[in-house]
Amino acid sequence: MDKAERLKALLPGGKGVWIPIDHGASDFPNAGLDDLEGLIKKLVRAEVDVILAQKGVVSRYAHLCQGTKTNMVIHYSVSTRHAGANSNNKVLVGGADETLSRGGIGVSSQVNMGSETEPEMIERMGELNRQAHLLGLPSFGMVYARGPNLNPVEGDLTGCQAHAVRLAFELGCDAAKTTWTGTQASFSHVVAAAPIPLLVAGGPASGDQRAVLEMVASALEVGAGGVCMGRQVFAHPHPESMARALVLLVHKGATVEEALAACEW
Repeated sequence: MDKAERLKALLPGGKGVWIPIDHGASDFPNAGLDDLEGLIKKLVRAEVDVILAQKGVVSRYAHLCQGTKTNMVIHYSVSTRHAGANSNNKVLVGGADETLSRGGIGVSSQVNMGSETEPEMIERMGELNRQAHLLGLPSFGMVYARGPNLNPVEGDLTGCQAHAVRLAFELGCDAAKTTWTGTQASFSHVVAAAPIPLLVAGGPASGDQRAVLEMVASALEVGAGGVCMGRQVFAHPHPESMARALVLLVHKGATVEEALAACEW
């Protein structure tokens, strides 16, 4: 399988439903992540495109995705809640060369734009993407504009999120995670900032599936490439239904009402 084939598996038709479950490395106990095997089986049944996890989780559970529509991407960035002032400083905990042997077919890293350690995180993302490029592996960027040093350009309606996805693209990411900016008008500027699929984050778990699906539908209408949504799925009382509803929106062109009606809540 070459890079083009891997990208097609991760982003069929250029769109993706990606479910990150890496949160336990940073913060545990974490609602919905106690039974990883059971959760992964539910996500596979829902036919999500990607489960994104830390390398130990991928090594342990990648076999559950074999022969299915679901693939695993390894997220190589991590920090924990115990790091004090460094809790937003995401360090690399591996290299692209271990991805395939662990059961993944892509790599992911994170930059918190505007943080005190932004330069180091940019360097780490660039290095991981360099390694992935040489190995023919797709690269994914989790890019957040949320640090204390953010310095938005005058008139930027996106709160620097357009700059964040532009950074991911220019560092070699094949797709990136982004944040919903509140309106279609502002989010359209994010989409225009980078010619790669942009997957919308979900934010803190709310349990309100209708509100989440309406946000996703709005983002898709103005060019989002899908979702990269963790807690809104794995911490939901019905994670399989939530994941399936997202698949219906992103890949089947379902309306919010159709997606809600097709799933058991």
